[in-house]
Amino acid sequence: MTVQRILVVDDEESILSVLDYALTQEGYEVHTAADAASAESVFLQVSPALVILDVMLPDRSGLEVARDLRAHSSVPIIMLSARSDEVDRILGLEFGADDYVTKPFSPRELVTRVKTILRRSGAACDERTMIALGDLQIDVLSREVTVSGTAIHLTRTEYEILLYLARHPGTAFSREDILASLHEVAPNGDERAIDVHIHNIREKLEPDPKEPTHILTVRGFGYRLKES
Repeated sequence: MTVQRILVVDDEESILSVLDYALTQEGYEVHTAADAASAESVFLQVSPALVILDVMLPDRSGLEVARDLRAHSSVPIIMLSARSDEVDRILGLEFGADDYVTKPFSPRELVTRVKTILRRSGAACDERTMIALGDLQIDVLSREVTVSGTAIHLTRTEYEILLYLARHPGTAFSREDILASLHEVAPNGDERAIDVHIHNIREKLEPDPKEPTHILTVRGFGYRLKES
């Protein structure tokens, strides 16, 4: 699995540390920078999948950095700011940001926003037509799922959940994340229904549903699909 890189740019060491930890826990490779000059250098070195960028940097405005990045890259950008002025939010979006978060913020909420944006952009643009994870295979074009060559018949919702997890093997997703990925299939769904769907998928997918080897429970959080 290719690990997605996140570049976090902020001159507050505490924020860099908190986001480094929170994003690393979710399986991302995190790179940090404390000013605009360093951010631009790191960006060229690592080609991140997403940039979290503070508006107020010591050497340049984060808005200017966002504008410069957007001039030659479509990388998703989340702006951070200690100010909640609507004008700042509008400017951030006009300068090319995909989202705008006001400090102080919940690290978990920000991680959820990162996942959502990556799902809409890079993750949603996954062009693979076949996903193979050990004995599990998913033919994206035909929507056929097999385990050790045996066809598995899933409902539409079950298939979409499995495909979502399979496109991010090893990454833990909360029930809220999984439900959000189903907005077109189940726009009025309930997070509690995710447990039922996972149970049903396991009944069809696992040799022993009580001891699953494919879809694993992340206690107190949600689920992840084993990488192989």
